[in-house]
Amino acid sequence: MDFDFSPEQVMLRDQARDFLVNESPMSLVRQMMDDERGYSSDVWRQMADLGLLSVAIPEEYGGLGMGMVEHALILEQIGRTLCPGPYLATTVLAATAILNGGTDAQKQQYLSAIASGDLIGTFALLEDVIAWDASGVHAEATPDNGSYRLNGRKLFVPFANVAQFIIVPARIGGPDGDVSLFLVDHATPGMTVTPLVSLDLTEKTSQIEFANAMVPAACVLGQPGNGAAVIDAVVQRAAVAAAAEMYGAARASLDMSVEYAKTREQFGQPIGSFQAVKHKLADMLLDAEAAFAATYYAAWAQDDHGDEAATAAHVAKAYVNEAARKVCGEAIQAHGGIGFTWEYDLHLYFKRAKHYEALYGDTQFHREKLAQHAGAAH
Repeated sequence: MDFDFSPEQVMLRDQARDFLVNESPMSLVRQMMDDERGYSSDVWRQMADLGLLSVAIPEEYGGLGMGMVEHALILEQIGRTLCPGPYLATTVLAATAILNGGTDAQKQQYLSAIASGDLIGTFALLEDVIAWDASGVHAEATPDNGSYRLNGRKLFVPFANVAQFIIVPARIGGPDGDVSLFLVDHATPGMTVTPLVSLDLTEKTSQIEFANAMVPAACVLGQPGNGAAVIDAVVQRAAVAAAAEMYGAARASLDMSVEYAKTREQFGQPIGSFQAVKHKLADMLLDAEAAFAATYYAAWAQDDHGDEAATAAHVAKAYVNEAARKVCGEAIQAHGGIGFTWEYDLHLYFKRAKHYEALYGDTQFHREKLAQHAGAAH
């Protein structure tokens, strides 16, 4: 079996890496932490021009027609550089929902605008009871003269502060109704977006309140009642995407630690020559390499559309959750006192790993899914 990336994939990865290193340096990352928008519109436009926003969008909708492996390569570089912005929210969450649940007209309208960089979108799933499937949806949509009145609250919605549209799951017909998805414009009356403070200050999240917000019937994504299956597809792909970003953050932390161990001297020799430090770095490398394998197998399985796609996504997210947190945390330890300072960048990588550890299914969620799968297999 050939596990190498193709020349085209290597070219895409290197192009993304070079661009993000040059255009999204750590100075910009820190600047965006204090910016209420949380991203650079200039960088976003350049990402669109390079095709980084359209990589996984089918060609008939203005994209490059590539797959999850190529998408993961870009997400890994975003994790390595901590590039702030609504990339995952738009190109993974919103685009996956539209691609899996939308009508052809909706796909033409929204996916082409995402690919060109003209639209930023997001997906508002979580509510007061955290659940990564349709069971946690309690927001309601009540039919009203050809429209729907949305009521409910959504939490931790990524980059809702800058999204031009938000995909909102809600139940039609009361608490026991089927879940449908709604394409809600950012200027909809009755919708209030309130910024929340995240552990990772480069990742902007918001609370959204719907109080009789009127949404036209034409803004139902696809057919009413198709929400549960689309939510599962979105969360599955988002789990792989988050794993790719977390792996990128872990790998960057490892690389920084190795370089530090080569140059930082103690007792007249580099600290990398000490057995305790070498063993720590070796353990970090083992975790990082396993995270790489799990992530890219899961990405390949998404593209293969086989029976292994869901299982591989669960394995990747469950493993990388812990591996990335461990590697980023050990990197701080390997740097000693300087690793704990605000001025040093390692804490930003650790926070990115912790941010995504809880999103799109924490470790317990994905292990439970794997246990259910194993039970069904027997």
